[in-house]
Formats: sequence, structure tokens, C-alpha cells
Amino acid sequence: MTKSPALARRLGTFDASLIGLGSMIGAGVFAAFTPAAAAAGAGLLVGLVVAAFVAFCNATSSAQLAAAYPTSGGTYVYGRERLGPWAGFLAGWGFVIGKTASAAAMAMTFAAYAAPTGWERPVAIAAVVILTAVNYHGVTRTAGLTRILVIAVLAALAISTTAVWSGSGPDFGKVLGEGLLASGWYGILQSAGLLFFAFAGYARIATMGEEVREPRRTIPRAITIALGITIIIYAAVALTLLATLGPDGVAGNPTPLAAAVDNGTLFWLAPIVRVGAALASLGALLALVAGLGRTSLAMAREHDLPHWLAAVHPRYKVPHRAETTLAVVICLIIAVADLRGAIGFSSFGVLLYYLVANIAAFTQPAGDRLYPKALQLLGAMGCVALVATLPPLSVGLGALVFAVGIVYRLVRLRLGSPRN
Repeated sequence: MTKSPALARRLGTFDASLIGLGSMIGAGVFAAFTPAAAAAGAGLLVGLVVAAFVAFCNATSSAQLAAAYPTSGGTYVYGRERLGPWAGFLAGWGFVIGKTASAAAMAMTFAAYAAPTGWERPVAIAAVVILTAVNYHGVTRTAGLTRILVIAVLAALAISTTAVWSGSGPDFGKVLGEGLLASGWYGILQSAGLLFFAFAGYARIATMGEEVREPRRTIPRAITIALGITIIIYAAVALTLLATLGPDGVAGNPTPLAAAVDNGTLFWLAPIVRVGAALASLGALLALVAGLGRTSLAMAREHDLPHWLAAVHPRYKVPHRAETTLAVVICLIIAVADLRGAIGFSSFGVLLYYLVANIAAFTQPAGDRLYPKALQLLGAMGCVALVATLPPLSVGLGALVFAVGIVYRLVRLRLGSPRN
């Protein structure tokens, strides 16, 4: 059998970190705090700590696995190598389905800030088409555009925070509202599950393992850098929002950062928040399309998706068929779904993806181990707990789609596919 062509190794630590950072700040700062506050009130601060810790555990597992298996596909590959084909398939299926929904959510978030009323869906679809074309022309162009977007978003956040703190500034007496535990631990864990959606960007680094230089050194460093910066940004923004609007104000406003700026003396800077939100969403969407294409490539190489998707463009060295097909699916989701449903479903799929990652990392031998096994155990338990406390509709739809994937693979095996 002819060996599938390899992708080009062009990314260093800086560019790989930016791809992860662009994914995480785009999802969280502008999209996740409102539903998290609705679930837990001031308890979202505890939820943020829980989500960050689970994300850290998952990040160390991903880094340890990616260093040992530096190829495209992320936990799909790790699950196959460490636990067997079925574990790899379930991880890959969860990632592709969950992140396809996440890509649609990011496109819709961009359109909500950038599109005229009534034009949100067409503008979201146009964004998917344009960024897919960028990915089609090579990963270095993807990293280059991500660098520009991340710098612009960080500048917008800095200006927005300054505007919020202008004049009398936030009132920290508002932060706790009725108390951190007023919504109970179920609400706190649900907020953590929703906020985890925002932390999952480091997966894009691992899924691009075939395209980074010196992967054993670069991947762990890039994941740690991107996650650490993101946690600091999220904590600062969460405290600022709660101190300005209070828990109820954050929960009741779909654009809380813009509302917080409006409360300051530099309210005329509020449009910058919308520009920053649009750019952040574009950065996240760009990285999502890249990561989805590479996981789909790995699955297609093993016939867990149609083998036709395993093609690598002879000139640009990207999985062009997989990315184009996924772009069509994302556009279809945008045409029929809403933002809240996309976020909940994405969290379900991605948490199960990381459950497999933690179990796979736990089985690695001492020579491949970079972190203690306790982190993998805590990460696995955290994933299960957060999945169990997601909104019931998200859990039900996620379970249904996973059942469809299992049936698909069973049928393929019965028909005698060349892969196990």
C-alpha cells in the first residue's frame, strides 16, 4: 500500500502557541461568561478555577502523548496507539463532531458582532468560506494570519479593560453577589463545563503535531505557554465583569464586556470591544478549521472516515479535501442551529475526547512520561464530572450522535474494511 504523503514541519514554538492562544481567547472572553454566570452566578469564579485545572490536566496528557506520537490526529492517534482502534475512533468522532459545532458557534459569534441585522447567517457562512481558503493555501499562512488576529484581540482587550477601569472603576463589592456557592455545586460544575469550551484551544497544537519542528520539545512548551496566558486573561476579565455588572448583569447580557465598557467614562470605546470580539472569533474559527482538517485526515488514513478525505494537496501540503468537506458541514450547521446549542454540544464531544486522552496518557511507559499519573487520573475524573453536569439537552444530543458514530463503524467493519 502507498504511504500517505506527510505534512510539512514548518511551525515553531511561537507560532504553535499563537494558534492555541488564538483559539482559546476567541471562544472564552466573548462567548462563555454569560452562560457560565447564568448557571452559577458569582460561582463562575470557582467554575473558572475548576475548568482551568481540568484543562491543565488534559493539556499535560495531550503534551505527553503528542511528544511521543508527533503526527496529525491528536487523541484519535493516541487512543489507537495506546488503547486500541475503538478508543481512537470514539476520541476522533467526539473531536470532529464537537469541534465542527464549535466552528459554527465561532462563525455565528463573529457575525453577531460584525453583521447587519438580518445578515448574520450569510456573513457567518462567508467567514467559513474565506478562512477555509486561507487554510487551503498552507499552514504558514494560517499561523501568519493567527498572529495578526491574536495581537489585535489582545490590544482590544487591553483597551476595553482600561475603559472599564476609567472613572470610578469597578466596585468589587459586586463580585460575590449572593455568594460563591449560592447556585450550589451543580451550577458551579455546569459553569465549569461551559467555560471548558473556551479552554480547549490547546488541542489545536496537538492535532498539528505533524507540522511542528522538534515536536517533543515544541508541543509541551507551546501548550503550557498558551494555556497559562489564557488563564491569566480569563481571570482578569471575569473579575472585571463581575465587579462592574455584578453576577446578574453578566448573566443577563449577551455582550457583557461591551456593557461593562458602556458603564465607564470612556464609553465611546465600546465599538472596539465589538471589533475585538469579531477578530477573536475569526482567530478561533481559523484554528478550528485547521485542527478539524488534520484530525479528519488521520481518521481517513485509517478508514474511520472515507479514505477519499486522506488526500494531501501536492503543492500546499494541507488536507484540502477534509477541510473543504468540513467547511460545507459547518455552513449547514450555521444555516439551522443556534449559538447556545452549538456550545453545549461542543463541550460534550470535547470532554469525551479528553477522557480518552487522559486514559491513554496514563498507560504510557516511564520513558515517555513527562508528568505524574495523578494528573491523568484527576483529568479523567474531571471530564466525567463536567460531562454529567452539562445541560440535559446537550448530553442527550451528544449521546445520540455518538451512537450514530458507533453504528457507522460497526457497519463498516461488517462490510469488511481493510482497517480494524
